[in-house]
Amino acid sequence: MLKSRSNRYGSVAVSLHWLSAIAILALLATGFRAAGAVDPAVEAELLRLHVPLGLTVLLLTLARLGWWLFVDRKPAPITGTPPWQDRLARTIHVAFYVILFGMVGSGIALTALSGAGAVLFSGSGTLPDFPDFAPFAVHGIGAMSLIALLVLHTGAALYHQFIRRDGILRRMWYRRGDTAASIED
Repeated sequence: MLKSRSNRYGSVAVSLHWLSAIAILALLATGFRAAGAVDPAVEAELLRLHVPLGLTVLLLTLARLGWWLFVDRKPAPITGTPPWQDRLARTIHVAFYVILFGMVGSGIALTALSGAGAVLFSGSGTLPDFPDFAPFAVHGIGAMSLIALLVLHTGAALYHQFIRRDGILRRMWYRRGDTAASIED
């Protein structure tokens, strides 16, 4: 089942969700480790992972938006969910997109303004002092905001799964027997 049904997400949406989640966690880990690195060589190695991962998250995010806008529709809210929770969930998802695009923009601006791209990808030179550049503050605030959203999103999923017991995690996982032949199911 590539496309979503009224009660569960399809395999494309599930794949994009979990690939994005893994890449975002890796971005946060490499970004914070690079910011705290004392050894410039370690910082550069971490940033050599961080920058392409950021571009990967951009591509995954664009693919998700394209999938939802042009190909698929999201499942209906879980029965019995209060309207305020549904609105809050939508708001958090929109905030994810806004912050992710802000993070990509500030990351690109930081790399361009600081000249770090040439250092990172040529393997020679000295990395700049990133806090000297305005996009660094935006990038840091975005990272902290992203962590807050991840905590809210994960907390809500766990609440639904273990307190309400409404099977929300099952909706965002692969279903046994899904095949390409069931695209229109």
